[in-house]
Amino acid sequence: MPARLILNADDFGLTRGINRAISELHAAGALTSATLMASGPAFDDAISAVRSHPTLGVGCHVVLTDGTPISPPQTIPTLLGPDGKNFRPRLSHFTRDLLLGRIDEADIAREAAAQIQKLQHHGITVTHLDTHKHTHIFPQVARPLLIVAEHMGIPAIRNPFEQPWSLALGCSPVLRRIQLRVIHHLRPRFLALPQIQSGRILTTNGTLGISATGDLNTTTLAAILKAMPDGLWELVCHPGYNDSDLDDIITRLRSTREVELSALLDAFANSPQQLPNRPAFHLINYRDLHNAAT
Repeated sequence: MPARLILNADDFGLTRGINRAISELHAAGALTSATLMASGPAFDDAISAVRSHPTLGVGCHVVLTDGTPISPPQTIPTLLGPDGKNFRPRLSHFTRDLLLGRIDEADIAREAAAQIQKLQHHGITVTHLDTHKHTHIFPQVARPLLIVAEHMGIPAIRNPFEQPWSLALGCSPVLRRIQLRVIHHLRPRFLALPQIQSGRILTTNGTLGISATGDLNTTTLAAILKAMPDGLWELVCHPGYNDSDLDDIITRLRSTREVELSALLDAFANSPQQLPNRPAFHLINYRDLHNAAT
């Protein structure tokens, strides 16, 4: 059976330029899914884009670090940074405090539910969950997210672990590749969580492109797609326009967003013949995951 691939753009709702890129890619057949940030500055613009593109699968990009909560701050105290209003601005600080037991899983569940409810309130049928900065690689985050997903009828979650063959093609710096290989040992614990193991919440065989974040150009994307084996996969990407709105956002992904936009168009819209001698694969989104898994 041919491989099946979800093309998912993270950071939907972060800026209008990111929303525009997502809309253009989906209209061109080069994107099937996006995950929406409930507290993104361009959330309302993203909702308008969703209504214009009803075939786009929309998940919730759960933000627990480097952002602003939806819940009242006093209800999620262990998730807050030094200002007592926003999340910890640095992933390293979130990870440290998570591993030291300073973050309450009940706070994670409460905030995740609030973010999902905001999307649902605006008419979004949430196809799946993933997390900003892939924080649900840790069981302390995945556990409450899966409980919330099951309770709120969310059918799927991102498998945040990249396979070794994809890691080797990512062109990321050596230190990042080492980090990704180290965290790979958490994968069995993710797959053993009861909602995943039982199939009550669905997921893929793995995520492609995490190691290529910031370097996902036409050449790298073509190499990943040509090497992709049979199975269910998600390609994570961060397309967008490097415009004035992005200047107001703290992010390391700036000009690379337009590089990714061009790479996706080259691979799936402009000239798909660039992938010769490769078995066909089907593009799906998380709505299709149940049928694809059977």
